[in-house]
Amino acid sequence: MGFASHAGDEIALRFAEIHPPLTDQAAAVEADRCLYCFDAPCAFACPTHIDVPRFIKKIATGNLRGSALTILDANILGLSCSRVCPVDVLCEGSCVMQGRGERPISIGLLQRHAMEHFYRNGKKLPATGAADRVENIACIGGGPASLACAAELRRRGFQVTIFERREWAGGLNTYGVAEYKFRPADSLEEVALIAALGVQFRTGHAVGIDIPLGEIENEFHAIFLGLGLGDMEALDIDGGRAPHVVDALEFIADYKTKRRRYVGKQVVVIGGGNTAIDAANAARRLGAEEVHLLYRRSEREMPAFGFEFAHAKREGVTFHFQTQPVAVHEHAVECVHMELGSPDPTGRRTPQPSPGTNFEIPCDMVIPAIGQSKLVAFLNRLRGIELDRGRIVVDRETGRTSNPKYYAGGDCVNGGREVVDAVADGKRAAIGIAEALSG
Repeated sequence: MGFASHAGDEIALRFAEIHPPLTDQAAAVEADRCLYCFDAPCAFACPTHIDVPRFIKKIATGNLRGSALTILDANILGLSCSRVCPVDVLCEGSCVMQGRGERPISIGLLQRHAMEHFYRNGKKLPATGAADRVENIACIGGGPASLACAAELRRRGFQVTIFERREWAGGLNTYGVAEYKFRPADSLEEVALIAALGVQFRTGHAVGIDIPLGEIENEFHAIFLGLGLGDMEALDIDGGRAPHVVDALEFIADYKTKRRRYVGKQVVVIGGGNTAIDAANAARRLGAEEVHLLYRRSEREMPAFGFEFAHAKREGVTFHFQTQPVAVHEHAVECVHMELGSPDPTGRRTPQPSPGTNFEIPCDMVIPAIGQSKLVAFLNRLRGIELDRGRIVVDRETGRTSNPKYYAGGDCVNGGREVVDAVADGKRAAIGIAEALSG
């Protein structure tokens, strides 16, 4: 289950981190700025409700292991969330310091400081004291939701096996997050921590293909679905399946885990979400001379976070708003300008092509990042599970589906949100499973 860090390779050098870690002194100074609010809006804003004042207070008093354990008690993926969470709109976005006209406490960097100390110094969790139970639970999918569910269940004594179709667990933390945010080796450190709790991993096994679904249903007392989403949607235009068209998740996974660094000289990325931004930034860091990102709506309606957009501009990505690709040619992408009409059901204005505005952007590589498909074919094979537009319907308090043996969480339920949301879903479902099996 290991992964070589390649710390000295060329890709690692190209993917220097955006925000360097805090020194011990800087962390102590920053922790001392915290007001340790009793009502802690920062903790409320965190989907996993980490006790932020408590873990920061422990940093201020030099108890870094205690700080890390406070974080891990709420969020077993505290390391990855310290690196990939949009803290600007979650905990730090709710910090009361902003109401005082001061910058918010650097909660993400402080969390990272405590978690990196934990992983450098033994990375061992205290014994839970829970008695082992006979019930077996299967978690299908090895991403953040399943990891959080499995960890919480093991802490309560249940036997848990995670089934992951790929070589390594970790989901998008391992395969899909840009390396300048989070390295795959660090993701697998978190997987190893969960394995140390006694969670069993069966990687390289796809349920429904390598292992019959009926076998899982017969062997396990409950099943958690942490499937994430499917492959990236195909680019359904002329030339959309040409050899030089590579989907964004495949592009990111290749350089992260296989250390392939091929990139075109002139790259066009299609999409307006955070994955599109990650792919565009990665293309620049891998050596692309030009990277153009096409989005069919306006900058204001782009779903990527504002800080991600600002960072991409600093990386040298060129943005083309209200631009829709209509064909991929051998050496260019043909585009059309879009006019924005009336709002669609989500409130965003519907783009319509403007006749006679076609133009071309020269390129030798195209990276679509236009959303992931739902795993509808697999989900339709699950008996008695209600779906809504390809998403699994669950009870929001327990994560239970309409089939009482199945629970679910993460992207296959919420349609694609943050790692911390998946962790919260997984932990909530684990509590629901534990309560159901305990009568």
